[in-house]
Amino acid sequence: AQYKLGWMYYHGEGVLQDYPEAFKWYSLAAEQGDAKAQFSLGVMYDNGQGVTPDYKQAFKWYSLAVEQGNVKAQFFLGCMYEEGQGVVQDYAEAIKWYSLAAEQGDAMAQYNLGCMYADGQAGTQDFIQAHKWLNIAGASGDERAGKVRGLLEKEMTPEQIAEAERLVRE
Repeated sequence: AQYKLGWMYYHGEGVLQDYPEAFKWYSLAAEQGDAKAQFSLGVMYDNGQGVTPDYKQAFKWYSLAVEQGNVKAQFFLGCMYEEGQGVVQDYAEAIKWYSLAAEQGDAMAQYNLGCMYADGQAGTQDFIQAHKWLNIAGASGDERAGKVRGLLEKEMTPEQIAEAERLVRE
């Protein structure tokens, strides 16, 4: 009930939108171990909604939510590592968190993972993996993925494209 009250105040559903009040209710639920509330506190700290922005606190709450399997928190940890917000920038860690979320169907993680492979942020540039994840992201509803995948195909051989498509089917 505490999480739901926080959600209502955050979104202005049935009450006036009030971030400080949402923060209060999310905090109560999060302290009792509610993963959705922990994730929501991470977002509020990340964006400075109802609270002073604090990436270290965002990281703490995302991490607690991840311990309970929260996929969105996995994605946001990936973002923090990719951008170096509240943590030392670490592309390998970003790939790790994006991969966990991507394999569970998170379209934004799939897209970011594809872009990181295309840009070589995964250690080496890997067009096959990039194409695979962008293809999956597009199928999952990310509208940006098709455009980026189309640009990527101009750099790939037909054999590479066929291999990426085989991996998608697999």
